[in-house]
Amino acid sequence: MPYEAAVQRLYALAAELYTPPGEPRRKFDLDQMRTLMRALGDPQKGLRSVLIAGTNGKGSTAATLAAICAAAGHRVGLYTSPHLARVNERIQILTGDGGAVSRHEIEDELFADAFDRVEAIGTALVQDGSLPAAPSFFEALTAMAFCYFNDKKVDVAVLEVGMGGRLDATNIVEPMLSVITDISLDHMEWLGPTVGAIAREKAGILRPKGTMVTLPQHPEANQALGEVAVALEVKGVSAAELVPSPNLPQDPTSNQYSVVLDGEAVEVHSPLGGQHQQRNLALAMMAARELRTHHGYMIPKEAIEAGIRQTAWPGRFEHYAARGRRASVLLDVGHNPAGAWALRSALSHWPAEATPRTLIFSCLRDKPIAELAQILFPLFDRVILTTVDSPRSATLKEMSEAAEPVATAVEECASPVDAMDMATWLTPPAGLIVVTGSVLLVGAIRSMLGAQNTRNVNLVAEAVS
Repeated sequence: MPYEAAVQRLYALAAELYTPPGEPRRKFDLDQMRTLMRALGDPQKGLRSVLIAGTNGKGSTAATLAAICAAAGHRVGLYTSPHLARVNERIQILTGDGGAVSRHEIEDELFADAFDRVEAIGTALVQDGSLPAAPSFFEALTAMAFCYFNDKKVDVAVLEVGMGGRLDATNIVEPMLSVITDISLDHMEWLGPTVGAIAREKAGILRPKGTMVTLPQHPEANQALGEVAVALEVKGVSAAELVPSPNLPQDPTSNQYSVVLDGEAVEVHSPLGGQHQQRNLALAMMAARELRTHHGYMIPKEAIEAGIRQTAWPGRFEHYAARGRRASVLLDVGHNPAGAWALRSALSHWPAEATPRTLIFSCLRDKPIAELAQILFPLFDRVILTTVDSPRSATLKEMSEAAEPVATAVEECASPVDAMDMATWLTPPAGLIVVTGSVLLVGAIRSMLGAQNTRNVNLVAEAVS
């Protein structure tokens, strides 16, 4: 099957979080995932894995831990979601040579082969009554990742949970470690109305007598995680000792400080910006310590430092310097209130002279649009609203109504491309353009910037200078 056809057929599968009007909401059931994987030979059973759940920070933690393990010379499978530009981004192999980390997305041909296999087996299982419906988009991708990592004989698979934990397709592995990042309100229609309820869903990745790496956080989350851990006799490992003092001078585009791990000073120099990333870095370092102390992985201090330096996690407080007549651009995928507050905090350390500030914003309609607007919009001289390519996208009208009470000036654009054109036109080189609210929005604009402005958005500003 050609790669392009495989991608099209993958996207035609049922989306977990979108229910077409008039149809019943999808029910999650791990038994269906187990049935699919048995027919595929249960490749996940051959994986030594780390499973990472949480509301915010799980991708950053996964990317950092994978880079640390690769810098130590281990072959690492990294499975994350969602992607920014190409779906292949979700399934990667990381390797290291002398501390230098290399990343390889699954090759197009192997992607197509893996999908073809999963689709064929899924169809056969539906036909013989073993499955009630074909695997969903995320189930198919997760199965493909397990097959690929098993074929590549990775030393460790670092797996980011898609949503929740208890019923997530990734949760059929038996992880060496379960890592739980910060928990807040998100996907409440699926996971529950309170932080405690959501934390119990995340705690579904814990295993009897297993290990949980986490940090003290919201009291409701702490209580829920603690109750589940005690019931399962889980060993709890706190990464609090690796979180630096909050009084450190803040560089908004990176993190640089020292911590002590097992009596050794570790120099942290991460390209991931924002104080909130310090918690994710602490979790990754503590997970690496657990792997080397209790699971036989050689991960020296130098590998921890090298992996942190070489972590790549695009679209998370990612800065593009001013170029020509275009102002500098800051991309951040914060798509819920906790993420918006983290972005707001990070922006408080941005140089005050970087004005005026323009926000390009879009989000999905199942997000708390008014709350996101209240947190972010007052920080900007101008807000440009746009829509993204998703049936779940909020409309311009819905976002405009949320913006009206809190924004100084509001513009509307039909597409992210048009929004970037307008922002470039209206924001002088000394200013700052911030793009946030949706992964799809950040991915679209990042592709424009990464493609050396193939639409040449700079010319818009230059034409009116």
